[in-house]
Amino acid sequence: MPNLETKIGSLKLRNPILVASGTFGYGEEMAEFYDLSKLGAVVTKGISLKPRSGNPMPRTCEAPMGMINAIGLENVGLDVFIAEKLPFLREKNATVIVNVFGESIEEYVGIARRLDTTSGIDAIELNISCPNVKAGGMQFGTDADAAAELTEAVRRKCDLPIIVKLSPLVTDIANIAKMVEDAGADALSVINTVPAMAIDVKTRKPKLANVVGGLSGPAIKPIALRQVWQVYNAVKVPIIGMGGIMTTEDALEFMIAGASAVQIGTGTFVNPGCAVEIIEGLAAYAQERKLKAITDVVGTLEV
Repeated sequence: MPNLETKIGSLKLRNPILVASGTFGYGEEMAEFYDLSKLGAVVTKGISLKPRSGNPMPRTCEAPMGMINAIGLENVGLDVFIAEKLPFLREKNATVIVNVFGESIEEYVGIARRLDTTSGIDAIELNISCPNVKAGGMQFGTDADAAAELTEAVRRKCDLPIIVKLSPLVTDIANIAKMVEDAGADALSVINTVPAMAIDVKTRKPKLANVVGGLSGPAIKPIALRQVWQVYNAVKVPIIGMGGIMTTEDALEFMIAGASAVQIGTGTFVNPGCAVEIIEGLAAYAQERKLKAITDVVGTLEV
């Protein structure tokens, strides 16, 4: 069998297929479909210092070639996550990357320090790019200096690998990526959802109570693919690509563009077994082409 392993900083993953934050819950429901240890990693729902109830209903709607969500980062909070959710993931031998967010640098640092001393956590993903909350995250994701300051502050207090999740809503994503890399990020997640809205023509009201949400799915894949390629050409740290990945071919496109790993999000809603099918597809692709390792395709785009 070909080698499917990949590295994200110091973190070695059994394969490059991760499941994206906010689309997989805490893994409990999805464990009914397959063994979570088969995944490269589970990226948890965004975790805040205190529990959050999120935005009012309705919070999701379909869109052409995708979906729009305005969940609002609903989560159980740090204490409950550690006490009640993390043990399940440990029991399933899952590689765990915890997505975290806050409304200030101090909150991000506080969460990261606590997770750094908690067993069973393999890396942290800093969410600085959620487009459907009124405070927190985006003020860092769209400002290169602020993103770098936040990354550096967390890096000083945390030994775990740090992945920074970048926003597509910038004029120069490569510049932000480079500044975050210089500030100590071990890897970059590219990209978060794209702000969007939908209207019910019968009622003339927004389909989401929050009015605006984040567009995900195949509709944003060409945008994400371009930004992964731009970032790959600007930094040396590994990139985790995401945005509309539904098939093995989608995953390979991102890897050829420069991603060392990818995250599956909306694809899981369409087909719960999507991630495992893509892992099997990558193995078949590598075997057919006699690749020693699937990472041989990373960054091989010819232009």
